[in-house]
Amino acid sequence: MFPVVIDNDKRIWNAWGNSMWPSLYLIDKKGYVRYAWYGELNWKGAEGEKIMRQRIEQLLAE
Repeated sequence: MFPVVIDNDKRIWNAWGNSMWPSLYLIDKKGYVRYAWYGELNWKGAEGEKIMRQRIEQLLAE
């Protein structure tokens, strides 16, 4: 289960500076945003899922 936020006023959207949906953020154990991906992960062969999995493994190894 994933948390879902209702953001009708776009306050969270704007605070994060989002410009497209979906937007994915990887946050390290200290709370810093280390990586971001904007748009569909595998749109037109982008291999975003593969890249984000590698980034997750890098963060877990720290």
